[in-house]
Parts: sequence; C-alpha cells; structure tokens
Amino acid sequence: MMQAVLALNTGSSSVKFALYTEKGDSCNPQLISKGEISGIPHTLSFSASGGKNEFVKHTINVLNANFENAFDYLTNWIKETFPLIELLAVGHRVVHGGSRYTQSVRIEQHILNHLESLNPLAPLHQPHNLAGIRILQKSYPMLPQIACFDTSFHKTQPYIATLFSLPKPLRDEGIRRYGFHGLSYQYISETLSELIGDRSKSRVIVAHLGHGASMCALKDQKSITTTMGFTALDGLPMGTRSGTIDPGVILYLLTEKGFSAQEVSTLLYQKSGLLGLSGISDDMRDLLISKNPQAIDAVNYFCYRIQRELGSLVASLEGIDVLVFTGGIGENSALIRQKICNAAKWLNIQIDELLNSSISPKSTIKINHSTSQVEVWVIPTDEEIIIAKDTFKLISKE
Repeated sequence: MMQAVLALNTGSSSVKFALYTEKGDSCNPQLISKGEISGIPHTLSFSASGGKNEFVKHTINVLNANFENAFDYLTNWIKETFPLIELLAVGHRVVHGGSRYTQSVRIEQHILNHLESLNPLAPLHQPHNLAGIRILQKSYPMLPQIACFDTSFHKTQPYIATLFSLPKPLRDEGIRRYGFHGLSYQYISETLSELIGDRSKSRVIVAHLGHGASMCALKDQKSITTTMGFTALDGLPMGTRSGTIDPGVILYLLTEKGFSAQEVSTLLYQKSGLLGLSGISDDMRDLLISKNPQAIDAVNYFCYRIQRELGSLVASLEGIDVLVFTGGIGENSALIRQKICNAAKWLNIQIDELLNSSISPKSTIKINHSTSQVEVWVIPTDEEIIIAKDTFKLISKE
C-alpha cells in the first residue's frame, strides 16, 4: 500500500482535487493525479490527469448534481483507479482563518464552529470550503480533515499594516486587515527560492490575477502587505467583486437608494468588478476580444488599478527587485502583462515582448529584457501542493 493525502479546493460549483504521495519526503510530495468535478448543481463533469489514463473526462450521471454526489464519485474513483492507495487525510483550502488560526490545523468540532462564524467575511468561498469538510466528516468520520488557510501566509505583516483607522474596541474584536490568496503566495515564494536562490529574499511583488485578484509585497520571503483586507472583497477589481470602493458609496446605497444590506452584498460580491464595468462578462478572455467600449473600459480599469497598487506596494518595500505574475489572467494573458509592465517603465521594468507573447501554457519563465533592472517572472501557481505539504506535516506529528 502507498500512503497519500487528498488536497481539495471546494468552490461554489466545483471541486478541484489533487492526490499526493509522500514517498518518504513530506517537503516534496509527489503528484499522483489532479482534476476537477464541475457543473454543480446542473450536470456533473469529471476530469482528471494521471492514473490508468493520462487524461480522462466524462459526464457523471446522477439524479442530483450536488456536492455529496461529487465527493462520493471522487472517493470511489480514487479507490477504483488507485487500489493500492491508503488515504491518510484530506487537506482543504479554507479562505479565512481569522485572528485565531494562523497556521493549518486538524479540524475538530469547535474549530469548525468558529470557522463558520467567519462565513460573512468570505461569503463566496468559506461556506463551500466548510461544506466539503462536513460532507467528508459524515462519510469518513475517522479520516483526519486538515484546514489550510489563505490568511495564514500574511501573519508576518507588521502590526501597522493590519490596522484600520477604527476605534480600538472594534479592532480588538478582529476588524483588521488579514489578506488572502496566501496558499498561492506561499507556493510562489518557495518556487522563487528554487529558481533564483537568495534573490528571492529581496523585494518581491506578486500579482495573483484571476477571477479573484490580489497583489502581495514580500521581503525575506514573508508577506509585508497585500491589497486584500478584512474580506476578499478589497483591493483590485475582480471577476464579479468590486475591489476597493469609497465606504460612502455603501452608505449612500443604504440611506438614499433604499438598498438592503443583502442587496449591497450581492451587488459588491456578485454584480460588480469586470462584470459590472463591462455589462458583458466576468471573464477577461471575453473582454479582451470584445470591441464593446464598456468591455475596453473594464480591461483598462483592471490594469489601471494594478498599476496604482503596484506603486503602493513598491513604496511599502522601498523599491522592487522582482515582479511575478500568476493566476489565470497573470499566467495566460500576454496583453495584460504587457500593459502593466509598460505602465511601470518608471520602475525600470522592461519586458522582452517576444518572450512575453510566446509563453506556452503552464510554463515558468523569466520575461524581462536584459536591460531591465527588475526581474519579471511568470509562474503558474499550485495551491494544492501547499495544502498537501501542510497536511503531511500535521499528520506526521500525530
């Protein structure tokens, strides 16, 4: 038998998974298979690489396309495809750990209860993350469940960077800046160390650009500050999330426009960002090929906000040595990278346009020109392997 852990990222309509074996080294687990079950609550679609076939993809025929069916199918598929695998534990991406949990933990009932109290701070993610834990607890009560938090990586931020200018009683209740996408930033930090050695400890800014988007300033491979704050709503405009907005706009919607709190929440989380600006789509790929003026505005505003945040993060680091693009947009859109870097020439950032425009999918590559004073990298992120590493480490301590 071969021991393995399952890393899960449960979203609102899909479950991304990756199966890893330790092979005697929890610091470098080996990928066995990874894939996704999507289509909830309509028609379940399963895809995976690894196993008996290099790649498999098919529709799952079930009466109810729900998470219970998805997890049942996944665990049965693992048993059938990898009969010699012994599953040690399941590691879950959990977006918000609050002030209490600053490192990965094994789930117990009181921990799960506290994490559920944080649902309002990450309504697009947290409820679904925790639903995956509850479903597997019910089906496999003896199987350890590990929560790995997106907020944990940012625990190194200076105290001053975590503050809001609010009265102390509110700050003491936990109303502060947390930061998110920490699993991704952890992976980029570790990968940079392998790629460029000690230069990874210099002044690094990572742009995690996707349907959810944020940026993070790193020094000595630690988070110094980041664009997201109390919730995953802050900072850059995203697929459907507004990003930074004047709090007075929210007050105006409540007091003058008659919006309810729920209507404001729906507006800011689900109807704003690229979708709200363009009126067309929340997918950058659609906007980049559109001639609609609002779509063009959405693309330009996305890049403009990144340029502004880049300047702010550079100020926090007192300079920049390395810029990294990751996430679905950061990894795959040469035009977005070019627009951002062209606007950052004042930082002595120069990219090689031929390299930038000819990157193959999932490639890790340096794209700066030889004259650039800043290294510019494109690095595909891998949150699942960070989950697997933490899960192996926790299990090995028990």
